[in-house]
Amino acid sequence: MKQARWFIHPILIFTLSTIALAGSLFLYIYWYVNVSKSLQSIISRYQLDPNQFFEARTWVVILVLSLLVSLILIGILIIFNYNLKSVQLYRLQHTFINNFTHELKTPVTSIKIFLETFARHDIPRGEQLKYIGFMLQDVERLSNNINSILNIARMESKVYEGEYTPVDIVEMTREFLAANAHVFSESEIKIENASGKTYVTEINIPLFEILLMNILTNAIKYNNSDRPRIDISFSAEEKNLLVRFRDNGIGIEKNERKKIFRKFYQGARRGDHVPVGGSGIGLYVVQQIARLHRGKITADSAGPDRGSVFNLSLPLKQNRKGQP
Repeated sequence: MKQARWFIHPILIFTLSTIALAGSLFLYIYWYVNVSKSLQSIISRYQLDPNQFFEARTWVVILVLSLLVSLILIGILIIFNYNLKSVQLYRLQHTFINNFTHELKTPVTSIKIFLETFARHDIPRGEQLKYIGFMLQDVERLSNNINSILNIARMESKVYEGEYTPVDIVEMTREFLAANAHVFSESEIKIENASGKTYVTEINIPLFEILLMNILTNAIKYNNSDRPRIDISFSAEEKNLLVRFRDNGIGIEKNERKKIFRKFYQGARRGDHVPVGGSGIGLYVVQQIARLHRGKITADSAGPDRGSVFNLSLPLKQNRKGQP
């Protein structure tokens, strides 16, 4: 959760609310003890109608006290809302810790079993190579989880270092899919560039690869079809590049389209309301990477079981004539 600004800090608001309450009581006593005596003296001296003065004074007291009570109520509501968000964040963090602990323990346990097998049994070389391959996959999975946490820390502290270079985003995406073909071997991913144009934008290549990996694996994870399909299309809108990731997955409920980019948030598969395994930070990382590239990402869906569309907008690098 982002650090609260000093002027909406709950302790400060509570203190001000208490001061406002004490002030209202003080003013009430002050007006009725001191001001009343002064008004009585003036009215007696000039033989004025007391009803006019006391009626006006009453309305002033009511107005001031109403404002002070309103401030108190607003302060209490802000504190309540802050506490509610704190409880929600605690629950999300608790879920994240449980899921991420599982994500860390699973590959470690797997590696331990393989190593114990090597230590206790004389295994043929062919079997050894197979098990070593499994262990390398677990190590890569463990490394990716750790890097995700480190990347989030660097992104949120705005100290992420890296070179941003102009690249052809379409060609770069093709190269990424070719290099990771083994990850998406059971899926169908197509690149569409109807205009045939070259779209150049400045990106941090390692970060953008993380963005692509998270979006694509998320589309595969939330998919009940026999063969997940993802269509990636590119188009230009004024000075921005629009990259659309359209899948045939389970879709996104309307009330979840913004929630899915929250840190630690995990959606559930349609019908069982059980969160899918994972850390709950994949799409949050995607959003942070988009922001680091001065872009934004949104999610849309036609409804349950009708797939999802993730729209990534990035600034295009302009040439001398001002054309992408």
